[in-house]
Amino acid sequence: MDSEIKGAIEVLKEGGIILYPTDTIWGLGCDATNKEAVQRIFDLKERAESKSLITLVADEDMLCKYVKEIPAIALQLIEVNDKPMTIIYPQGVGLAENVLAEDGSVGIRIPNNEFCKTLIKKFGKPIISTSANISGEEAPTYYEDISIDIIDSVDWVADPYLEEGSTGEPSQIIKVGIGSEIQVIR
Repeated sequence: MDSEIKGAIEVLKEGGIILYPTDTIWGLGCDATNKEAVQRIFDLKERAESKSLITLVADEDMLCKYVKEIPAIALQLIEVNDKPMTIIYPQGVGLAENVLAEDGSVGIRIPNNEFCKTLIKKFGKPIISTSANISGEEAPTYYEDISIDIIDSVDWVADPYLEEGSTGEPSQIIKVGIGSEIQVIR
């Protein structure tokens, strides 16, 4: 796994796009602080920029660096949740502006996947995680479901054996407010 992580980090540092398994499904990823790299993902997915992207962080310490204020309820949700969960926080900071939604909010998940956590921790910055498909098409559950057009369009592809342990299902999405309001999105 170390050589896989090293290869992915080299590509991320150069502003490239990676194709990698997460704790949910296969994702397209890039440095979430690099506006040009994020734009390449929007272009590849043919996705409207008004539809924001999910960002992955390694742990709560990294989360604190990229969210202006973390509502207490969000930390409680992270602590008790046993399924992949993306939380939409009221205001992201330090990320590429095209990662944030129009209202400044940002969807972030701490993955429960050794490869992802190690990759993000060693890279030292959040990475984008969006389904490895063209917008509007079915999201691929496993590597074998990914379009060859997507595979050929990225700069680095993880070894399919790394998908072991992925749920094959998208994460739940919960939006939290500063006053600890909760809205279930998915």
